[in-house]
Amino acid sequence: MASVDDFFDSTFAHHSVMAILRGYTPQRTVELATRAWELGIDCVEVPIQSPAAVEALAATVTAGHEHGRVVGAGTVTSPERLEQAIRAGAAFTVAPGLDLTVAGASLAAGLAHLPGVATASEIQHAANHGMRWVKAFPANSLGTSWFHGMRGPFPEIKIVATGGINARNASEYLGAGADVVAVGSALEDPAQLELLAQLMPSAPTAAR
Repeated sequence: MASVDDFFDSTFAHHSVMAILRGYTPQRTVELATRAWELGIDCVEVPIQSPAAVEALAATVTAGHEHGRVVGAGTVTSPERLEQAIRAGAAFTVAPGLDLTVAGASLAAGLAHLPGVATASEIQHAANHGMRWVKAFPANSLGTSWFHGMRGPFPEIKIVATGGINARNASEYLGAGADVVAVGSALEDPAQLELLAQLMPSAPTAAR
């Protein structure tokens, strides 16, 4: 499992923001991913809830190879979706909840997996199965106090805050204990990427 930890540790070593590109055409997904990469937001997730979404993932993976960036598959909730993610070339998988069958299959296929959690029991269960990185979902319902609370018993766990995150509240979640913030629907606002890039330690300016 160390290789899984190493993957996310390396991916998020200098980046505290992940872009979730859900529901866009393949062309638009690639455009937004490219803009994110230009701004220093290196990590992109493309949820795969439809055949069109799988096409968007595959197109973004191809673009990511050209830019030297990794792209993950989101909403991987079944073995079937995992197979789609693998065929599309995803570098990692993300799920809204903790499903040990899906997680185990992803890890066995060589893809790091980011499971969704919302309770201490789920965090403990994920950790006991070798997953030190988890996704707190939905972050806006859990609230920043949840992140403060979980830091006490689980100081070794790395948490990605997902759900209701945008450029206005991202810093609050990072300050509360989230290691990374993942932004999805807020990206419908074109200004969000530029604003989020300002959270990056060494992000380029929008003018570059």
